[in-house]
Amino acid sequence: MSFDARSRERLQALGRSLPQPLPKPEPPQQSQTKATDKRHRVELEQNPEALFRELMQVSPDGKVPPHLMERLRELESRRQSATPAPAPSIAASPSKLRGRNTAGRADRRTAAEYGDLYTAFQQLLLEDEEDMPSAIDK
Repeated sequence: MSFDARSRERLQALGRSLPQPLPKPEPPQQSQTKATDKRHRVELEQNPEALFRELMQVSPDGKVPPHLMERLRELESRRQSATPAPAPSIAASPSKLRGRNTAGRADRRTAAEYGDLYTAFQQLLLEDEEDMPSAIDK
């Protein structure tokens, strides 16, 4: 195929103005620090008490993400399974009542030792109940 002089000049000019291929991007440089080096102390701590302290220092409002709470529970359960359970004793029996509704039940030893304080506290609780409107009144 033959071109006249004018067409040939136009093709050469177009060839010069065509975009050149882009240079290949340089591969990203691998950082010298590993991800484990950048972790916060909360993520690395193995002692449950120290982890709890770190969580409270890090959290401005006392709220802790669920994955960190799960990690704290896991560390505590590991620690409890590693230490043998103490033999049950009479002093350990009041701890069985924790978390249960113990309203109206008095610990006789505590009541005997701190009778006046115990009575005053019970009166305060009763006064608070009287001051609070019940859900039925609404």
